Amino acid sequence: MTYDHDLIIDHGKIRNRKKAASRKFRGEYGHTPLSAAEDIPWRCRRLVIGTGADGALPVMQQVRDEARRRKVDLVVLPTAEAIDALAGAPAGTNAILHLTC
Repeated sequence: MTYDHDLIIDHGKIRNRKKAASRKFRGEYGHTPLSAAEDIPWRCRRLVIGTGADGALPVMQQVRDEARRRKVDLVVLPTAEAIDALAGAPAGTNAILHLTC
């Protein structure tokens, strides 16, 4: 299957990333970042974030801080590498994949 929008993988279920809550930060980053205001699939041990083909998706510090607070292993990689990391990921791994650039 081919996707032309960002995805969230939450316990094996795929859904669209709804980034409206992060759009207000776009001017600061030049790209809509991943912010803690989004519906992030935190119920996991590990969260893999694919930042796009060239790593263009900014991940805000508040997301990194929240992962630390929740004791979630946060893995931030360009999307192709993130997909490879998911292939061998243990159970309890969720993901956010930036696919549009």
